[in-house]
Amino acid sequence: MAHYFSKSLFLLVILVVIVCGIYPATLWVVGQTLFPFQANGSIILDANRNPIGSKLIAQPFTKDEYFQPRPSAASYNAAASTSSALAASNYALRDRVARSIATVATDTNGKAVGPDVEKWFRQDKFQGKPYIVEQWATLHTSLAQAWVSADPKNAALVDDWAKKHPDLVKNAKGADLAVPFFRDFSHNNLGKFPLASGSDIQAIFFDMWRQEHPDVKLQNVPGDLVTTSASGLDPHITLQNAMFQLDRVANARAKQINRKPEDVHNEIRQILLQHAEMPLAGLAGEQFVNVLEINLILQQKYSA
Repeated sequence: MAHYFSKSLFLLVILVVIVCGIYPATLWVVGQTLFPFQANGSIILDANRNPIGSKLIAQPFTKDEYFQPRPSAASYNAAASTSSALAASNYALRDRVARSIATVATDTNGKAVGPDVEKWFRQDKFQGKPYIVEQWATLHTSLAQAWVSADPKNAALVDDWAKKHPDLVKNAKGADLAVPFFRDFSHNNLGKFPLASGSDIQAIFFDMWRQEHPDVKLQNVPGDLVTTSASGLDPHITLQNAMFQLDRVANARAKQINRKPEDVHNEIRQILLQHAEMPLAGLAGEQFVNVLEINLILQQKYSA
């Protein structure tokens, strides 16, 4: 019995040494020797050797002179990688996509439709009926409730309203106050939305505007410009997406360095084409570019 036990123990020790020692050590040596950049997270460093980011992880860019990544349900937090998990039948998905489209939507002549959305909203009629804000809150109660919970300022405004209108509140509390609040607000503030700027109104009511204006021809928007990836951290965008953003980026860069927009446009377009990649060496998928990599190239090329 002891003979079998000693053999088993010896085999266990050998396996532990191989699996937990030799094998990972071999992989570490190979990785650090042949693939040090990839093995250490594909971290990009600046001139002072400080990390800027990883080629594998998306990060937000909001200024006009930068290309922007796909929307992220994880807020670009690598520790919280996630998708939105919204089903196609969930109106919250349609609303989120509509809000993203509203910021970039243009007609076939290149004219932004945002101002038209706001002008339509100020007229305060949807499908021939007044009180757009009330209709919005009634049709999409979850969105109205989410608005109350999204910001302490919003919640404070609704709570203050509730104290002044106990007859309208009844037994409702918190987010449940959303519908009666928006109903009362709509009837007393025609063509307005609480605590909202013009861009907020354009985003919130773009979908309702679109329903009333189906004949307005809009330019197609790349899908990955307004939809999140499964991880929320996809570092790439399609070349089509990049080309869609090109005018904005080129105009902003040209203004910074006081050059003709068309010249900068052509230069950046060539940079995109030079750095575009395809999966499996072009055997599958469509062309894409790495957002961080492209933005760093532009920063180096056009830095003042």
